[in-house]
Amino acid sequence: MNEQELRRLLTVSVEDVLPSQPATASWDRARRTRRTRRAVGAVALAVALVGGGTVAALRPPGDPPPDQSVAPTVEPTHAGPVARVPTDLPFPPDPLARLTNPATVRLSERPVQRALALFQPLDEEYHEDGPVRVLGNDGVVRSLDVVTLAPTRDVGGNQAPAVKPGVLSPDGRSAAFAQPNELIMVDLTTAAVRRVPLDGYLELVVWASDRVLVGGDRRTYAVDRDTGKANEIDVSPWDMIAPDPAAGREAALIEVIGEQGGLTLRSRTAREGTIRSEQRISGDALPVPYQVHEFYGRGWLHGERLARAAWITSSEMQGAEGVVVLDARTGAVAHVLDVGRDRWKGCCEVLGWDNKGAVLLRLQPNGVARWHPETGEVTGVLRDLPGVVALAG
Repeated sequence: MNEQELRRLLTVSVEDVLPSQPATASWDRARRTRRTRRAVGAVALAVALVGGGTVAALRPPGDPPPDQSVAPTVEPTHAGPVARVPTDLPFPPDPLARLTNPATVRLSERPVQRALALFQPLDEEYHEDGPVRVLGNDGVVRSLDVVTLAPTRDVGGNQAPAVKPGVLSPDGRSAAFAQPNELIMVDLTTAAVRRVPLDGYLELVVWASDRVLVGGDRRTYAVDRDTGKANEIDVSPWDMIAPDPAAGREAALIEVIGEQGGLTLRSRTAREGTIRSEQRISGDALPVPYQVHEFYGRGWLHGERLARAAWITSSEMQGAEGVVVLDARTGAVAHVLDVGRDRWKGCCEVLGWDNKGAVLLRLQPNGVARWHPETGEVTGVLRDLPGVVALAG
């Protein structure tokens, strides 16, 4: 077989095969073989391989080979946007579990570099049961000894602990406490205390970049974190969503308002609080019979996602407890955590997001849980800790 006959045979063999297919690669190999002046028998073997490769390329594909990949995969624990708290909740090790330990040092003696959490122990009647604990990023639990906090009060005389979700700054360096007629700000890195006199019954605080928003039923103040200068702003501390710390000082202020049939996502300008837009909150993506009736507690932004506790209709009952994740751009409900039956009313306030995109929530009577909305995985953080927990952002 001479070279011209070989070329003709190869041309016939690959004339219906695209240039990117194996036949072309085999032709190149054959040319390299000829350059090495191998025997004619070796060339003939190459031709046979080309023919076999062409037939294989043109044959209709059969069943694909089994996937032998050993790469890890994330297996959702729920089929769709609804997840449930497992009956047997696992409790892997977690740094926040140190909050169960008593304080071993006073903050005035050993300030923190950054606090991970605050905890106010409470007794069965919901009264303070010991000093506020400060968990530092060094794992040491300190007592907040530089200030004595009074319960917050409303115009009706109802009282609540001064420590609430949201009082700890996102960077863990400061804490702000609403008090009757004043805001108390504590620098946890120096143990310094600043008091800002303000009129009214103040109950809630929200950290918003370089300001602290503090207010109650009748008015809200925006207090500069560095100077203490305050001015009134037209937002509700009850409906206000804690901004994402990464969003910057000019990020819009978001409120979630209304009840079932009229739940609304409202956007306001960062500085003046002027309304920019309103859109209805939609649960169209939820399976029947799930619905969201009303939100409660502090809500938290993480990028374009918003997490807040709510009363829902579940597969078992109306008025069930749940946690909802919304798309903060459109108001669409993306995920719901059904916490199940036999929970306290208002059991499951959201405490914030962790740095891996999981929602941390109170799981009453006295626990804390972590929920990954994308996978539906729910794990325990704290088993039994009677009191109020506030986390850094």
